[in-house]
Amino acid sequence: FADYAAPNGVVHVIDAVITPPVKTNTVVDIIVNSEVHQTLEAAVVAAELAEALSSAGPFTVFAPTDAAFAALGSETINTLLADPTGMLAEILKYHVVGATAFSGDLSDGDMFTTLEGSDIKVSINEEGVFINDAQVIFADYAAPNGVVHVIDRVLLP
Repeated sequence: FADYAAPNGVVHVIDAVITPPVKTNTVVDIIVNSEVHQTLEAAVVAAELAEALSSAGPFTVFAPTDAAFAALGSETINTLLADPTGMLAEILKYHVVGATAFSGDLSDGDMFTTLEGSDIKVSINEEGVFINDAQVIFADYAAPNGVVHVIDRVLLP
């Protein structure tokens, strides 16, 4: 049945309940919704990692900013994007740990094995928290499948 006219509108009878789409909030959504992670978003999509990082996890993502990627230079970025599921994917997996590690869980000297397979080292000193040589500039963006920490450099395995 359709088009039942009323003084203030029209009623359409349907055979199911309409529900709004379920809004997700994964580590990927945090990156996608960030104004300073457009390059990371494009890289994660190109490397075909968005679906995996939207799964149950848990994940800790160390997310380089657009400025961190720009520091690599356009030639390097273009080379990586030319083979997105190769070296680019490996570099991106080097930014992800298969566990949830909030800033309060980190200690100076901690080592974490990344999804790429190599270890990263946490250093905490009077200047701040560092993952290898990248400084954590914002921490603890929580999602149901993990946490995102923003870093100022791209980590290279």
